Formats: sequence, C-alpha cells, structure tokens
Amino acid sequence: MIYEYRVYEAAPGKMPALHARFRDHTMAVFERLGIKNIGYWTASVGGYSDQLIYIVAFEDEGQRGRAWEAMKNDPEWQKIRAETEVDGVLAARVFNTLLSPTDYSPLQ
Repeated sequence: MIYEYRVYEAAPGKMPALHARFRDHTMAVFERLGIKNIGYWTASVGGYSDQLIYIVAFEDEGQRGRAWEAMKNDPEWQKIRAETEVDGVLAARVFNTLLSPTDYSPLQ
C-alpha cells in the first residue's frame, strides 16, 4: 500500500467551495475510481488557513497512475469540475508527496 499526501491551497475566497466539492462529490468519485480516502484535515494550529490537507491510498504506484488517469478522463468528474469552477478555479496550487510505510507502521 502507498499513501499520497496532498495539499490544496484554495484560491482566495474559495475554501468553502473547495470543501463542498470534496464533501459532496470528489470523495465519492475517488472511491468509484479506486482511490481510497484515508482522511481530510485543515490546520487548527500552525500552517495556513487556506489549505485542505488529505491522504489517499493505492495498492501500488501502477494502480495510482491508472486511478489518476481515470479521474482525469472521467466524464462525471469533468462535469463536476466544470460546474464547481464556473466562477474560477478552486485550488490555486496543489502539492503531493508519495509516502511508503515503514515496516513498523500501523498503517501498511
């Protein structure tokens, strides 16, 4: 199992819309396409108030690549993205890091 740590920096004024898109649409699309939702966070101390931080999981890097490619080409996702970004993009910047668990990690 590999984990992908992602940070979305919301465009100015777009954090509520970004939360709504994940809550109402993105998480379900992820699961349908084989992207396992692990958790979603915002910083309550330190960090930045305009960041949505989340972790998703994949069987391996091959499955990850196929899942993100399917997401990019998914007609339902393309429609959701277009509808939620009619007034501009929701994420100004996106960062991601692939994480591999250590042999002693409770999450494998």
